[in-house]
Amino acid sequence: MPAKQMLPGRRPSAVKAQGRKRPAAAGRPARSGPLERLRRTQRQLTKAWDRPLTAYYLIFGSSLLLTGLGLVMVYSASMIKALQLGLGDAYFFKKQFLAALIGAVLLFAASRMPVKLHRALSYPVLAGTLFLMVLVQVPGIGVSINGNQNWISLGGPFMLQPSEFGKLALILWGADLLARKGEKGLLSQWKHLLVPLVPVAFLLLGLIMLGGDMGTAMILGAVLFGLLWLAGAPTRMFAGVLVFAGVIVALLIKTSPHRMDRLACLGATDPGKNDLCWQAVHGIYALASGGWFGSGLGASVEKWGQLPEAHTDFIFAITGEELGLAGTLSVLALFAALGYAGIRVAGRTEDSFVRYAAGGVTTWITAQAVINIGAVLGLLPIAGVPLPLFSYGGSALLPTMFAVGLLIAFAREEPAARAALAMRRPRSGRQRSGPIWKSMRRRVKRRPSGER
Repeated sequence: MPAKQMLPGRRPSAVKAQGRKRPAAAGRPARSGPLERLRRTQRQLTKAWDRPLTAYYLIFGSSLLLTGLGLVMVYSASMIKALQLGLGDAYFFKKQFLAALIGAVLLFAASRMPVKLHRALSYPVLAGTLFLMVLVQVPGIGVSINGNQNWISLGGPFMLQPSEFGKLALILWGADLLARKGEKGLLSQWKHLLVPLVPVAFLLLGLIMLGGDMGTAMILGAVLFGLLWLAGAPTRMFAGVLVFAGVIVALLIKTSPHRMDRLACLGATDPGKNDLCWQAVHGIYALASGGWFGSGLGASVEKWGQLPEAHTDFIFAITGEELGLAGTLSVLALFAALGYAGIRVAGRTEDSFVRYAAGGVTTWITAQAVINIGAVLGLLPIAGVPLPLFSYGGSALLPTMFAVGLLIAFAREEPAARAALAMRRPRSGRQRSGPIWKSMRRRVKRRPSGER
């Protein structure tokens, strides 16, 4: 019997269809339920999240939104204070806007600098910061504000707080120091891990504490712990330094009645005796009165003299009052995105300096945001630190924007991100001679005539 002999009554098409699967019934699409659509959406989001430029866009976008929203809230929260002082309603906003413009220049410059130049700047930045912090303690040069002598007058209404630049100086210098020691294989020895990093950090902490600014000292301590953690400090050593720092902090709080009063206001619901917890309680009042979507921009009640430092340390409370829970959660989401992107940059790089510097900047911004927001929520003592990129204060904004520029530069230096950016450059319609990258695998030589 022939191999292709057909059975009686069968059509050729029926024989060919025997080895194939039957199609789905008409009107019943295959696997198009909500679970499959959810899985498809999850795969698309995961693919988009893993793109080379994700960290770059997250850092740039979140920092830009935080700075822009911060300018709006500084104007809204400070207008009453400015009018009470006999100034124009936009007085504080204009100063902050000027600082933001200078900070944008610093951010752009830092984002375009090569890593070698950042490392070369580490020692000059540290030396300049130490010099300015010593000048703060010289009578006639240093200026005391709210009991803390941490300022230098630049003439007119402009002031400079050198301790804010100490965070950036410690990160740059510490990252360069640890990277050079790591290249020589010295970080496995505890003396090379701690010396001279810890003594220099303690020098900065001592100069800051001479002015009475414990909040900035806490941020600097968090940066030091972050650098030690990234350098692979053993658990015993890390725990020992942490216990030692905790003992010093406890002594500083115990010996200061003002700090003890702030500690006693944790979780307070009424101002208490002599209104010791006035600021903490009115910060909670502002958040509680905001509701889901707030009372609207400019409609805050607490900024009419009830809440001290409404445009600086407690600007998050005014944000909650005017923009509600939606506004505060948006700010938290932006900080979370910035922190995630910083961790991603530090985790994906092969350059030890980039890893230490990116981790230090991320620790700085996230720790300061947690301390500020925790104080406003009544979960932490009031430390007097501004909300990064958001609160009023040019001395805090300038080094922070330079640090964000560092993260952007590091995100651009990833090999995949560098290739993706290079592919997007030739977008103009002009004909250009010379090599042009058309793909990641081959280089195309374009002649002026357009021929290849």
